[in-house]
Amino acid sequence: MTDLALTGLSTRPAQAWGGVRLVPLVREEPIEDLRLDARLYDADLGVVAVDARTSYLSYIPHGFVASWTRDGTPAAAYGTQLRGPQERDRPPGRMSLRFHRRMARRADRNRLRFLPLHLALEGYLALHFGGPEIAWEEWSHRAISRGLSPRVEEAYVGAAVSGLEDALHVFEIHHGQCGVLVYVADALAAVFVVPHPDDYRALHTTLVQDLYGELIHHYAMFGGPVPDFRARIADATVRSLADLRARAREQRDEWAAFHDRVMAGGLLGADYTYQRVHEMGDYRLSRFLPPFERQRENHIGELITDDTGRVAYLKTFRLSENQVRRGHLLTQLAAAGWNMAATAAALGVTEPQLGLRIEAAGFGHLLRQDILDHYRAQVRRGRR
Repeated sequence: MTDLALTGLSTRPAQAWGGVRLVPLVREEPIEDLRLDARLYDADLGVVAVDARTSYLSYIPHGFVASWTRDGTPAAAYGTQLRGPQERDRPPGRMSLRFHRRMARRADRNRLRFLPLHLALEGYLALHFGGPEIAWEEWSHRAISRGLSPRVEEAYVGAAVSGLEDALHVFEIHHGQCGVLVYVADALAAVFVVPHPDDYRALHTTLVQDLYGELIHHYAMFGGPVPDFRARIADATVRSLADLRARAREQRDEWAAFHDRVMAGGLLGADYTYQRVHEMGDYRLSRFLPPFERQRENHIGELITDDTGRVAYLKTFRLSENQVRRGHLLTQLAAAGWNMAATAAALGVTEPQLGLRIEAAGFGHLLRQDILDHYRAQVRRGRR
């Protein structure tokens, strides 16, 4: 377990458009020996072979290819693929499928193809996916033999998040910008970081093709415009251009400190569990899960870091409260060996109440039907 730090990145003043606030992240020194570019997939549905028995299905509009060098010399991005308006807008005659071999797969000696954000989402879906390891009497035959399969979650593409596409279109990209934090109604929706400013300029618009959670979609639909944070400099403190520059830097630094401590505190202040996915020379690709604490922000994500902990790439997804509840429940069940009595004691509830929580979370099929009916009857009797 460890926290998340935006090492090597600095926060710059935000830009707001309606209910969307975009906070740029810049590097003083870009990363030259690792580069990212996109590969567009012209298919409605992507099917990923996670392993011999497990497949992941989702809308996968593009993949990323990471290219790196082993001696620290600059790496070249192979270039983002573009499609013309006629090709992009052509309606498909049928639902098209694209099959992928694994979430992350080596494309060449020093190149790795991976599916951005889906790497993190698959990690969340795979949480205790195998189900009960001991055949306790409460669990159904399906739970013992198939685990949680099929495991399903819902998300919204960025084009469906009101105001996001317009905000990205009018956003002014800063010099040296390598990332952005996306807020909707001042709730942190996502973070996107890349190694080099040229990579960011090429990949900036891919944010509208990313997936966002139910909470963010609702905030965008029902929330109002967010206020600007404007710098205020007292006239009496300025006697020269040097004074003005110094006061402007102070305002910028104060905003950055406030943002990182308050607005991004829910992301940066949590403890995460990391899983290493792939080694890439001096870099490593990992994904992470949150502690699934109720009534607070919980983000999943994936990142590339170097030996010093500097973040070269980062992409996050904010879970809804229902998704957090499911993650918390599965974590507690697994910690107790899927024993109902032990899990109920850990949560401070009765076994029947736990059974109804499992059903409400969408996992009712894991329990034997007669056991679930018994739990319902006990809870009803307790309410009389």
